[in-house]
Amino acid sequence: MVPMSRPETDTNPYRLLPKVDAVLRRPRVAALEEAIGPSLLAELVGSVLQRWREEIGAGDLDRSGVEARLQGGRLEDEIEEAVHREEGRGVVRAINATGVVMHTGLGRSPVHPEVAAAMASAAGGYCVLEVDRFTGRRNQRDERIGELLGRLTGSEAGIAVNNNAAAAFLVMHTFAGGREAIVSRGELVEIGGSFRVPDVCRSAGVRLVEVGATNRTRLADFERAVGARTGLIMKFHSSNFRLVGFTEEVPMEELATLGREREIPTAFDLGSGRIEADGARPLEMLGGETLVREALESGLEVVTFSGDKLLGGPQAGLIVGRAERIAELRANPIYRALRLDKTILAGLEKTLELLLAGRGDEIPTRRLLLASEEEVRAAAERLAASLEGVSATVLSSQAQPGSGAAPGEFLPSAVVRVEKPGWSPERLAAALRAAEPPLFARIQDGALLLDPRSLLPSDHADVLRLFRELDSSPSPNRTSS
Repeated sequence: MVPMSRPETDTNPYRLLPKVDAVLRRPRVAALEEAIGPSLLAELVGSVLQRWREEIGAGDLDRSGVEARLQGGRLEDEIEEAVHREEGRGVVRAINATGVVMHTGLGRSPVHPEVAAAMASAAGGYCVLEVDRFTGRRNQRDERIGELLGRLTGSEAGIAVNNNAAAAFLVMHTFAGGREAIVSRGELVEIGGSFRVPDVCRSAGVRLVEVGATNRTRLADFERAVGARTGLIMKFHSSNFRLVGFTEEVPMEELATLGREREIPTAFDLGSGRIEADGARPLEMLGGETLVREALESGLEVVTFSGDKLLGGPQAGLIVGRAERIAELRANPIYRALRLDKTILAGLEKTLELLLAGRGDEIPTRRLLLASEEEVRAAAERLAASLEGVSATVLSSQAQPGSGAAPGEFLPSAVVRVEKPGWSPERLAAALRAAEPPLFARIQDGALLLDPRSLLPSDHADVLRLFRELDSSPSPNRTSS
């Protein structure tokens, strides 16, 4: 008698996969519905099951593997992990232990608590935005910003847009749209996100006229380039790029004089924008950064810089200069598309007020940058002594300002070198990033490094808690069984 073959259902692993509806009724899965809603939960369940199907199709998962996963609760584990990842996406608070103070990926400058409160107050209700509360007349929403910037930088007028790239774009479009802008070839840089100066010029409808060589540009180069179609002479901060060696650039004063003589607008995109105020310690470690006030005193008519870098406020692009030039920028219809909302304006106003009140050292970015090597080392030693479940050693190191400020400049710092038995640095870093709140560190010389220079006072308790919870947290690098 010929033995009967086993039915396909006995060997086909696909048939063991449950339906989405059946999975949604399981207690552990049903409990997740309140957090993200039924539709999204069903979508995530489907994506986990689809990933299992793909593993089966690739030959990486057989019938016994599916059975083991289902019996061990692996399906629920992966669904819970998917929900955790979904809830952790987007803009959430993070801990910056990288040592990069103005970390672009982590939101650049943390704002002062009073600034955060002002922003929350403006966002949570009505606010005085485009009306004078004392006369009842309508005004400009950034009128107050212009007044504060004038007091702080000595400018005749000022306006604000949503970032410094927008500020540079507005300047180029207003003064050289459909015409030419003369720029030194050595300043045609690319900054973060593949953002290139020549691309901004073209987007603004400007024909870029490059002068000089990559490493040397003289006043005569600008003088020869000026013509009937010249609409703007502009300088750009070098951001993350610095030329060294046999170099030469045209002083600001000479470009300003050339502009006045030829009746051509002049502008300087300062990038991060270093501002010093009475009552605040100077950012001497950034000595190579041109001060906003110095750029204005040189005679250049328009200066642009960021509000969320060295100024230490929320994201904004600030434009200061001669009153008639600022009026031309405000009259450009594109300005309306770039202007700030009430929340950012409230935070920016409060940041400028803190600087003018002599409280600049309270602004988190300035305080972190100004911390001495001894202060950072003491913080590192306290952190190393408090961490649990790891080996922690304090080492000398260097930190960075970040966000293109003072390229090539480093800050003396100290780091905590962390090692955990049985954990690779990569696994440790991934687990900390997946925690709540996520902690970002850096991996160097085969170990995880925590740099206290970029830690806020409110971060320390969370750092200690995250390390205590490492062994009980789910692995962010789950592998197939």
